[in-house]
Amino acid sequence: MLNKEELKALNDYFEEKEPLEVLKWGVEKFYPKIILACSLQAEDLVILDMLSKIVEKPRIFIIDTGRLHQESYDLIDEIAKRYSVDIKIYFPDYREVEDLVNKYGINLFYKSVEFRKMCCEIRKVRPVKRALEGMNAWITGLRREQNFTRGEIKKIEIDEINGGIVKLNPLADWTLEQVWDYIKKNNVSYNKLYDKGYKSIGCVPCTRPVKPWEHPRAGRWWWEQNSDKECGLHYRKEVK
Repeated sequence: MLNKEELKALNDYFEEKEPLEVLKWGVEKFYPKIILACSLQAEDLVILDMLSKIVEKPRIFIIDTGRLHQESYDLIDEIAKRYSVDIKIYFPDYREVEDLVNKYGINLFYKSVEFRKMCCEIRKVRPVKRALEGMNAWITGLRREQNFTRGEIKKIEIDEINGGIVKLNPLADWTLEQVWDYIKKNNVSYNKLYDKGYKSIGCVPCTRPVKPWEHPRAGRWWWEQNSDKECGLHYRKEVK
């Protein structure tokens, strides 16, 4: 799709550009085979709002792991009412979930990092692969300051994990303050869990509110020691 020279040239060009410019380029080049991965976090809602200004019917997908917060489900309804958007919701394969739970227990993720990543793989990563079938590009809300594993991300990448399609990270260089400034200025819908002290939002048993002095990712899989705090969607080892 893009060779190394083209990719470098694009990233050199877009590094100082605003997210909207990255999105415009992506839409012009790939629409309708470009889709936003919406995890119902603040960054994704900012991107959705931007997309709605440049394309008539943005395509987005949401992964329902089966263990989301009610506030996240409420936000899905709010998004559908507010935007003219093509929302697709994907679920994990129920047979894989049944097998996982029956083998290792309903709360296997507390037992070890390996079991937790196995749960993420089945409930989240594999449905994402299905959501990206037939796509030439996808958009994420990844930011460099979110986690040490994300510090080197580019605004435009080749996603080798998902078949070599293009991956856009238009907010890569944004700070959390910029994200919330945009939300406030544009009255963007957001997950009400943020009002309850959450800073990073995932499944109910794997997410908690954080203290003001804690890192935002401290609320994800907080019982793990020396973990990369990643679900495996963007950085992973294959789970059999």
